[in-house]
Amino acid sequence: MFSLSSHLQRRTLAWAPVFKVLAVLWLVLACFMLAPWLVLFIESDSDSRAFAMSIAVVLTAVALVWSMTWRIPIELKPRQMFVLTTASWVSISGFASLPLVLGAPQLSFTNAVFESVSAITTTGSTILVGIEDLSDGLKLWRGIMQWLGGIGIIVMAIAILPFLKVGGMRLFHTESSDWSDKVMPRTGGIAKATLSIYVAFTFAAALSYWLGGMSILDATVHAMTSMATGGFANSDASFSAYANQPHIFWIASFFMLCGALPFVLYIRTLRGSRSSLWRDQQVQGLLALLAIVILLLTLYRIIQGTPSFEALTHTTFNVISIVTTTGYASDDYSQWGALAVVAFFYLTFVGGCSGSTSGGMKIFRFQIAALMLWNQLRFLVHSNGVFSTNYNGVHLTDDISRGVVAFSFFFFLTIAGLALSLSALGLEFTTALTGAATAVANVGPGLGDTIGPSGNFEPLPATAKWLLCIGMLMGRLEILTVLVLLTPMFWRK
Repeated sequence: MFSLSSHLQRRTLAWAPVFKVLAVLWLVLACFMLAPWLVLFIESDSDSRAFAMSIAVVLTAVALVWSMTWRIPIELKPRQMFVLTTASWVSISGFASLPLVLGAPQLSFTNAVFESVSAITTTGSTILVGIEDLSDGLKLWRGIMQWLGGIGIIVMAIAILPFLKVGGMRLFHTESSDWSDKVMPRTGGIAKATLSIYVAFTFAAALSYWLGGMSILDATVHAMTSMATGGFANSDASFSAYANQPHIFWIASFFMLCGALPFVLYIRTLRGSRSSLWRDQQVQGLLALLAIVILLLTLYRIIQGTPSFEALTHTTFNVISIVTTTGYASDDYSQWGALAVVAFFYLTFVGGCSGSTSGGMKIFRFQIAALMLWNQLRFLVHSNGVFSTNYNGVHLTDDISRGVVAFSFFFFLTIAGLALSLSALGLEFTTALTGAATAVANVGPGLGDTIGPSGNFEPLPATAKWLLCIGMLMGRLEILTVLVLLTPMFWRK
């Protein structure tokens, strides 16, 4: 008995730093809940009580954990970081769902968790109908959830996943400039600089939307969800509610693109390296892809009879929205024709740059895959040749190549498994396949009448929503971070 008790005590102490960090993150979440509560309190809206109760629940959890761990220093090992990364996103999503359960929508637990997971992972899929009728506080809370998820994604990609040897930023840490040591000497400095840039862009977006004709609330929420490349809007119609204000589509396109570029390069630019953003190979690849697709689809729509400026505006907006995994929609592009439908399905997988708020596979993985393919073709012609493959001026080592292959394999395997599970629940082919793809890629809308740009995820069965929640979390956490927790070797001493 004594041995068992000692063993449990040691295990508890071993994971105490993880719970201590979680408590800090929950406290931050509770602080952000104060903003919508204050708005509702001023408006004398009954939803203020829902936020007050939610804050009380979160603070109680913080107090309980902190009371048991306050004496234990925060010294995290790689194994603990894996657990912390997954546990933080799961627990925050759970606590963030409380206002949706306790507030006016009175969502079921399943629907509330789905909405909060979609928000925190910046996926943008929604089960809500009648968003226009929500209280101002709940509209603001949906934006805040995505905004918090966006900054969390950037910090995770820059500071945490490379340390765990997972994620795209591993490659960019090997650059000759070695930004992690020379640009910002500490993780805290990186996070502070990133947050400053993120806040500045968000403020600029809010001001631009407001000057463009949005209300203060709508401008604030759309600014947060644009920079987070999240896609939550304050209307069931998404951005088609602004069909008579095409300039707003161009404003949104610009800030969605800003959110999809590497924040590391923004830091370098501000510190004097003026051309680093435009010389980056993944930025060049992303901009080239967007230009080519927008040009081709615009011509396709003009041939169909759409006026040229309208075709350019809606094509630019929706292509950038899907590629950056934001998920806004200004039009039902599933009605543009077969070519557009297939093109948008392919674009679902792309994503923006590593170190941005975008989801998806990230553009650099496609670029590296193309380099690997070209290298293999050269080897078939010159079997005794020795070829050096470089990306962004850096030699691609075997571990980077293996990482790209492993991630790509598990990315599509996850989508395939999730689509198969959804089809087993009775979902038709288009809904099952595009639902799985949009969840893992963190895009938002799928294709088809049910979950397409003009549809909603509310009609899906509860089990399907839980499966999609798992898919969203796995996609946001780069899949391997979650899968490693499922292996027995991870939990062995």
